[in-house]
Amino acid sequence: MNGLQQTLTLAWRSLVQVRRNPWELGDYSIQPILFLVLFLYVFGGAIAGSPDDYLEFVLPGVIVMNMMFVTVYVGHGLNTDLTRGVFDRFRALPIPRWAPLAGRILADVVKQALGIALLLAVGYLLGFRLATSIAHLLGMVVLVLVFAVAFSWVMVLVGVLARDPEHVQLFGFTALFPVTFVSSVFVPVETMPEWLQGFVYANPVSLLADAARALMNGGPAAAPALGSLLWALGIAVVFAPLSVYALNRRLARG
Repeated sequence: MNGLQQTLTLAWRSLVQVRRNPWELGDYSIQPILFLVLFLYVFGGAIAGSPDDYLEFVLPGVIVMNMMFVTVYVGHGLNTDLTRGVFDRFRALPIPRWAPLAGRILADVVKQALGIALLLAVGYLLGFRLATSIAHLLGMVVLVLVFAVAFSWVMVLVGVLARDPEHVQLFGFTALFPVTFVSSVFVPVETMPEWLQGFVYANPVSLLADAARALMNGGPAAAPALGSLLWALGIAVVFAPLSVYALNRRLARG
């Protein structure tokens, strides 16, 4: 119970820091809105025939894409704390070594949820209408946030291993661009070259985008949702202990 309380306290610490840097929220709100509007009105006609027809396809994709990209800031914030000696102070406190990591991820989940809500509101203003139910919509939000928690552990490991915050962003965004854009986030897989489709179908980002799309627009959601959950579980099982181990080694080196 103490570990949970300490995690919540450290999550609150991360959220309070936003007051000193409110522009950080722009990556959770303004950036995805710009992506949505850009892809909708610049590429929507070419991809789907009209922006209105493309909206129901691209909105779930932008939600997934933005979730992936903003996880970089989990690693960035963690690395900032490490380089500034904040973790040296944490070591003097009676808290589990994993609590600061989990606290930062939890804070990110709160910001992610607010970003998803804002994107859905903008999507509604642009003409999107839910074809399923509120329960399906909530299921989509929960599924995306579960995947965000899992993938955040990858960025935690990057944050622990990187030399400075700039290298976290450089590696994170460089790795995420091909993983995110070579997926079904923005275009149907069938429109891609056959030699590329195998990778796209196996890409967990495609599974998550397909699941989000089915939960919002209707269609078979069970298989992609289950696949996304299994990917999330596998990522968390591998990268959470690796992150804690890497943190212990870095702190031991001083």
